[in-house]
Amino acid sequence: MHYLDEGPGDAPPVLMLHGNPSWSFYYRNLVLALRENHRCIVPDHIGCGLSDKPPLEDYDYCLQSRIDDLSRLMQHLQLDQGNARPITLVVHDWGGMIGMAWAVQHAEHIEKLVIMNTAAFPMPREKRLPAALALARNSRLGAWLVLRCNAFAGAAARVGFKKPVSQQVRDAYVGPYDSPANRIATLRFVQDIPLSEEDSGFDILLNTAEHLGKFSNLPCLVAWGERDFVFDQPFLDTWLKLFPQAQTIRLPDCGHYVLEDGGAELLEHIGQFIAIREDANHGQTVE
Repeated sequence: MHYLDEGPGDAPPVLMLHGNPSWSFYYRNLVLALRENHRCIVPDHIGCGLSDKPPLEDYDYCLQSRIDDLSRLMQHLQLDQGNARPITLVVHDWGGMIGMAWAVQHAEHIEKLVIMNTAAFPMPREKRLPAALALARNSRLGAWLVLRCNAFAGAAARVGFKKPVSQQVRDAYVGPYDSPANRIATLRFVQDIPLSEEDSGFDILLNTAEHLGKFSNLPCLVAWGERDFVFDQPFLDTWLKLFPQAQTIRLPDCGHYVLEDGGAELLEHIGQFIAIREDANHGQTVE
């Protein structure tokens, strides 16, 4: 597992977890904004970014393995020890499920939450899996398109942004997935979406959702790109029911890659929230 570890070793730690098909590159500007006064830990999930991309016979690419990977990283960094400084957890996309599943087992180590276009609970009843994800998840054609044509990462690099980005940035998002062998994670993440009791990881999803109340009194910032066709209004509504005290930044002109679309203003909001050492800002909303 490749990871960034930027900033003073004794500074307050900020753990940033990406989703699919992004990687630690997604958090590059937030790291630059925070690393002077915070220790920024940003892993690439196995199969993503600069981490190893093992074949299926060597790694099962399931949710439990992702949580175990994160646990081993935190043990390696000694950030799960009793005397470790409390952590600000920043999550996006699959990072929400992985990070919150780990967090409910280590709630005493979590100080703050930053939640962006993600989920850690079952699909809202009024929501259906988008057709493009269903194709990739449930069909041989979809799997072929993802593995042979890099369809998932390629599509995300087109529709994930709602504001102009350079071609270099788009290329960086697809760069790690330059061969079928290097695209296993982008497919398996989609195939591993837990939608029902028959799906691997659904029990983890339910357990995580049932224990999110452990964090209901923590400072929480929800920053949401409202033009995300997957993590849309029903997901945001669920988070706000779970954490009614959260500061909320609604970004009506931003898409799934909300840190890219939100730019310097969003980075400033997140940086200010993380820097505050008390929870005096509960309940504020920034439009």
